[in-house]
Amino acid sequence: MSTEPPRCPCDSGERYPDCCAPYHEGRRKPPTAEALMRSRYSAFALAHEDYLLATWHPSTRPPSLDLDPDQRWTHLEVLNRTDGTPFQTTGTVEFRAHYRWRGERDELHETSRFTRESGTWYYVGPT
Repeated sequence: MSTEPPRCPCDSGERYPDCCAPYHEGRRKPPTAEALMRSRYSAFALAHEDYLLATWHPSTRPPSLDLDPDQRWTHLEVLNRTDGTPFQTTGTVEFRAHYRWRGERDELHETSRFTRESGTWYYVGPT
């Protein structure tokens, strides 16, 4: 039996402890808009509601989340990104997040807006 840590849900190809876990555990901040988007996808896949709310910009953040335990996130495709580097304050990431819900396959296709304030990236919402 393998003791290799699992691959990260964000489909980066990295192991979870080396990819999104440091963000989820508060040991590091995502350096780019794409890194934040990938870490948020992993947080949805792993039901880390606190992380999702903490990385949502206060101007658009809902008061709470109600994640559906029947929804299983299966993989992520990053389609495009605009700006969002460590040296910028805004960025967008277009992605497809695939999931299964009640046995049916579906996907969420979105272009998300991100902003960086005081060195921290936040999800703002869809474009």
